[in-house]
Parts: sequence; C-alpha cells; structure tokens
Amino acid sequence: MRYVLAGLDCAGCAAEIERELQKIAGLENTTVSFTTRTIELPSELAATAQAVIDRVHPGLILVPAADGAFQEMTVSHQENEQRQVFILATSAVLLVLGWWLGSRSELLRWGLFVPAYLLVGWPVLKQAGSNLIRGRVFDENFLMAIATLGAVAIGELSEAVAVMLFYSVGEYFQDRAVNRSRRSIAALLAIRPDYANIKQGDKIQQVPPEAVAVGEEIIIKPGERVPLDGVILTGTSFVDTSALTGEPVPKRLGPEDTILAGMVNGDSLLTVRVTKPHHQSAVSRILQLVEEAETRKAPAEQFITTFARYYTPAMVAAAAAVAVLPPLFVSGAEFSTWFYRALVLLVISCPCALVISIPLGYFGGIGNASRHGILIKGSNFLNALSNLHTVVFDKTGTLTEGIFAVTEVRPQHGFTNEEVLRYAAYAEAYSSHPIAESIRRACPETVKPDPAAHYRDIPGHGVSAMVDGRTVLVGNDRLLHQQGIPHSSDICQAQGTRVYVAIDGQLAGEIIVSDRLKADAPAAIQKLRHLGIKKLFMLTGDEESAARQIADQLGLDGYFAGLLPEEKVQQIETLLAQSQPQGHAVAFVGDGVNDAPVIARADVGVAMGGLGSDAAIEAADIVLIEDNPAKLATAINIARYTRRVVKQNIALALIIKFFFLVLGVFGVATIWEAVFADVGVALLAVLNATRTLRYKAS
Repeated sequence: MRYVLAGLDCAGCAAEIERELQKIAGLENTTVSFTTRTIELPSELAATAQAVIDRVHPGLILVPAADGAFQEMTVSHQENEQRQVFILATSAVLLVLGWWLGSRSELLRWGLFVPAYLLVGWPVLKQAGSNLIRGRVFDENFLMAIATLGAVAIGELSEAVAVMLFYSVGEYFQDRAVNRSRRSIAALLAIRPDYANIKQGDKIQQVPPEAVAVGEEIIIKPGERVPLDGVILTGTSFVDTSALTGEPVPKRLGPEDTILAGMVNGDSLLTVRVTKPHHQSAVSRILQLVEEAETRKAPAEQFITTFARYYTPAMVAAAAAVAVLPPLFVSGAEFSTWFYRALVLLVISCPCALVISIPLGYFGGIGNASRHGILIKGSNFLNALSNLHTVVFDKTGTLTEGIFAVTEVRPQHGFTNEEVLRYAAYAEAYSSHPIAESIRRACPETVKPDPAAHYRDIPGHGVSAMVDGRTVLVGNDRLLHQQGIPHSSDICQAQGTRVYVAIDGQLAGEIIVSDRLKADAPAAIQKLRHLGIKKLFMLTGDEESAARQIADQLGLDGYFAGLLPEEKVQQIETLLAQSQPQGHAVAFVGDGVNDAPVIARADVGVAMGGLGSDAAIEAADIVLIEDNPAKLATAINIARYTRRVVKQNIALALIIKFFFLVLGVFGVATIWEAVFADVGVALLAVLNATRTLRYKAS
C-alpha cells in the first residue's frame, strides 16, 4: 500500500528513514521517495514503520495515499511561504541594523544580532538538538549549528547571523525549486478525470469514476476528458490522445473502437461501454507507474546514498583534525584561526546538492518520458536505456501491423477452398492470434466456438481441434513434421507466410496470409542507427521467407526465424552473453503478451501498446503506449539527456566543494564562501535537474 510522508522536506531525512526501515524484517526492499514524498509499505507493517519514523524523525506522519495523493501533496502552501519570507526579511533588517548601529553599543549589537540569529536559526538549532539527543549527528542541521555557534564563540557574531541567514535563504529557494519541480510533474500527470456521466435509463447522472462498474454505459460530452477505458457504442469524434501518447494530432474514433481514460473528446457526443474498472484504467496505470518509478534506483542514486553515509562523518573528522592538530604541532598556529577554518569545512561538507538533485533529475526524465507516451518503471531502466548496444524486435505487431488478411487458399487431395477455410476457422475458434482472426474473417460463415471441440494449443506449432467429428490440425510446417503429416518438400520451401491445414492425418491445403510493414518502422530503424545502436535484430516464430522479407526491407543486421518461445529466450541469452562483458545493454521490443518471457529476460524489456495488456505491465520495464517503434528512439534520447544532467550535477557539486575545501584549509575561503559551496551549489544542481522535465525529445 502506498503512503504519503506528510511533512517530509529533507532529502537526507528520506534517505535515513529508508535506511532504518530496511533494517526491519519485511521492509528490506522499502524505498522512500523524496520527490513524491511517498513510500510503499505492507499495510500490516504501517504501525511498525511509523514507530521507526517517530524515532528517526518525529513529526513525520504516514498518511494512506488516496487517488491523486501525489498531486495533492504538490499544492503550494502559500501562507507558509509568506511566513518564511517575513521571517527572512525581518532577520535581514535586524542584521543590517546590527551592522549599522552595533558599533555604538555592545548591548545594542547583541540586542540586534541575537534576535536576527534566532529568527532564522532556531528551527536549525532545534532540529540539531533533537537529533543529537537521539544519537543522530552529521546532518546539515548539526553542521550549520556547530559552524555558526562556533563563529559566535570566537566573536564573529555578525558572521554567524549572516551565514545562518544566507543558509536559510538558500534553503528557501531550494525548497521552492523542488516544489516547482513537483508541481511541474503533477501538472504533467494531471490527466485524472474527476467524474463520469453514467447513463441510467433516460437520465444522466454525474458520479465519481470509481463508482462506475464494468459493463455500464457512460456519456462523454464534447470537450470532456474520458473517465474510464471502454468501447464506443455510438458516436464518432476526433479524440485528443496527447496526454497518453504525446501525439498532437487528434485521432478519429467511432463505434467498436477502444477509447482510453485520459483522452479528451473532441466535437461529438459519445456513448461508451466501460470495459475496465477505474483502478485498471489507462490513466490510473500511467499515474501509478510514474509515481512508483523512483522505487527502482539507478546506480548513480545508489552510489550517492552510500557516499553520503560516509562522506559527511569523514568531513567532520577532517574538520576536527584541522581545528586541533595544527595548534598542537605547528609553531605559532593559533587555535582560533584553525578552528575557524574547521568551521568552514563543516559548512562545505553537507552533500545535499547530490542527495536532492540526482533523484530529482531521474524523476524529471521519467515524467518527461510519460508526456511522450513512454512509461519507464524506474530510473535504473532509464539509465540502462542510455547504454543500449543491441535492440531486438519481435516481428508481428511490432515491426509489422499484425493485421493479417487471407490472400490465397490452395486446397489439396479433393478438398475445396470453402472446406479448407471452414475447418481451419473452427479449429482456430478459441485462438486470439492475428493469423487465426484473419482466417475466421475469411470464413464464408460465422464461426461460433464449440466447447466439445477438444481445442488444444501446441506452442510454436499451431492448434488441434475436433470439427464435425474429424481431427483438424492448423499450423506451420513444424506441425506437419511433428505430427507426421505427409507433404512435398516444395511446401516447406514456399515463399510467404502460410498456414497448413490437415484433416484426419491428411494435408487438406494451405492458406496464405499477408502482413504489412508498419509505416513508421523504417523511420524507427533509421533513428536507432543515428543514435549509434550497433546491432538490430529480429526474432520471430514466423517462417524463414516472411522473416527474411521484413529484415531485408528494414536493413536489419540479422534475424532468427521459426523460433519457439523458449528458443527466443535462448537467443536473447546468447546476445546478452556477448554484450554484457563489454558493459552493453540489450533491449527486446515485443507485444508484451506472447513475448513476455523474452521481455522479462532482456536487460531492458519494452512492450508495444501495452496499456491493454496486463502481461505488458507486469513483464516490461518500459511500455510504449502507442504501437510505434519510433518511440524507443525518443526514450533513448530522454535517457541520454537525463544521464548528462545527472553527470553535470555530480561534477558540479564535487568540483566546487573540493575547490572550496582546499581554499578553506589554507584560510582563503570564509564561511560565506562555504555556505555558497553548500546551499548555492545545491540550488544550482536542483535548477539544473529540472531541465530534464522541460527537455524536448525528438
């Protein structure tokens, strides 16, 4: 169950809560998302988790996340922001007055500087003291408290006030930047409909989408957002699908067409029969996937989390050494001078720039991808996309339209065209394969499934069934060999996609079906080549001739035809074995149902048009909402841009901090520069991370 951590406003706190929760049995894989302020927990362990949170960070409350909780948590608390601005402004005025009037009287100096310090510093001091009582040190509150109180101790009262004020101002703008990012992501995902117009007799009643049952009819008026997935019964309209697919051109939909929640109706009234409950609708799945994506962390995030645990204590130890050792062993070294330098190191040492900006950068990339109709289940998969070396495609429904049509029937041994089609259609009555559907459409009579047909699926070969008391086999050439059906060798070598029909152990004929290449498939291959993908392959269970034709048309590096499902997995494992020693990733792109085992085995499993398929959601790492293979290139562009931004933030934070650390040790940098190296760099990194949300991928 998902919970919102109300009051969470610190990336370091999120990391520490996550670390402590993972020590509890049953919560070993728990992840706390600072970006969305959410956490996934078994409901029976919520009380245990709350107890841990109370111990680590009192005041944070677990609240069950209702639908849209992420969006609600991003609403700006304007009154709180105004209060913060007032406190900062008042402290700044007192600081200026202290500089101006403090020289006239020591009492006046203290009377102005102390209130200015406490106004902005009290929350920091209070949190640091609370943490210290619980045995928690080495966070930003502790570091700032020690640094500024140390400045007071050596008589630098004005500098202590100025540093605490600068720190608080930086934290304020940093929080504003993070909240702006949250609002941007919330706006990106604000596609959840608020109501549905349910049809009850002659009346239309407005109800929450959750209250509508599968099978009920709803009315979608022009301009309204579609509340639930369904099938159009009456009406034809242009529908805006951009919220789901990223495509700006409206799509014309009419009776019998599927319409998805989150789309916007255009100019006509539509009557829709609901086919899925609210929690399984397209829009709910998108929101759930994007909100949960941060639970799967990229290597850079995992590194920073571990790095922060050791970096800050090490810096505190280094600062203590700087304060104590030179006065003891260096002649003429004054304790106050080296103590001040140690304070500089303490201020610099906070790793907030990395802890906040890196998850935010990945989350922005995932949110941006969802705007383009690409659902990425975690930043680890976003990171893997940027390292792709080999992409393997399924054929039917991925590179081809998957809409087969019977183009020719060749009967043998005295059977007629109609008989071959009829027996094949009834044998395929229970199959959902596109080829089976094309045979049923071509049958001269309406095919109704017969429960007594003893239907049996033979994976990778075909089907077997009883039709009119006769044993009928329908499938490929392998099926003929497996069942010992006599046939001439020229049939095995025939060109095209062919389905063979055998009746009572005798070949009755062959049915030739055709499938067309998708219009955007050549562009997809070209884009992937341009992005530097080295190897492009195709795996298919179809015949050699049909596979070769598609591979030649697209200019693929190779293809593997006539594969059984387990043989596809074996082929992917071979490609993985060749790529992984070099650190390269292999992606498989399939329809998400028949290819689920292969999708699950690849480094990056991609499902095409998977919103209608539970198998796609479960097996795939990435879901392309449209049946458009070119979207994979868009996903790679977003992934590579996100990785560049993350690397920039890591370099920015580490280089600037190291630079000021050196300056601090040699006494060149003051606490002013140290605060910039901490808060200023964190703010710059957060602002840089938000670029991943605004990136326009091609």
